[in-house]
Amino acid sequence: MVPSRRLATAAGVCFLVTHVASIGGLVLYRPVLSDPDFVLGPGPDGRVLLGALFEVVLALAVVGTAIALYPVVRRYGEGAAIGYLGLRTLEAAVISVGVVSLLAVVTLHRSGAAGAGAAGEGAAGTDAATLRTVGRALVAVHDWTFLLGPDFVLGANTVLVAHLLYRSRLVPRSIAVLGLVGGPLIFASAVAVLFGCYGQLSGWGSLAAVPVFAWELAVAFRMILRGFRPPAPAAAALPVEALPA
Repeated sequence: MVPSRRLATAAGVCFLVTHVASIGGLVLYRPVLSDPDFVLGPGPDGRVLLGALFEVVLALAVVGTAIALYPVVRRYGEGAAIGYLGLRTLEAAVISVGVVSLLAVVTLHRSGAAGAGAAGEGAAGTDAATLRTVGRALVAVHDWTFLLGPDFVLGANTVLVAHLLYRSRLVPRSIAVLGLVGGPLIFASAVAVLFGCYGQLSGWGSLAAVPVFAWELAVAFRMILRGFRPPAPAAAALPVEALPA
């Protein structure tokens, strides 16, 4: 029996939404991430709030991929399937922490604008220094969640689901191999970033993300356009340990 076409389409759409939402959020967040005086500036907060909305959608889509895939891949290894569902939920939770930290920056920004108009010159100077420090600390929280969720946790859950898809042959093995390569590579790159070897958005960091980026796009378009492949008769009946390598 061919697994549900609707589940395949839902998973593929969720994968695509994660890409659109993550890129959109990063672009919209650029002023708050790059300007240390953002909390003191007069500009509007709408761009940051829209970026937060994008990342809320991102977190929901991350969990959505696991919800759609779990009923299918659990037949080929329930423990790994549960692990994938749990890690995707953890990834979404980490992303949500980053969203909250930048929403707190918006609150500080509004406080800074109000305080600058109401306080005297000396008090305003003191408040400005405090707001700047706290604002940069909150941005740093977002930066660390960006490393922990989309790199460390993503690398681990990619390996799990790519392994299940490789063993079950629900997608062509060439696509699953991209995940088996990309997951460990982005995890190793996260370790390098953690210890200061290079920046997460540097050339090396971006290069390390290419295989997992290609994996998610390939599996998304495959599921949307073609659905799952019919599993081999033996694969549907045997436990995962007995499946062909």
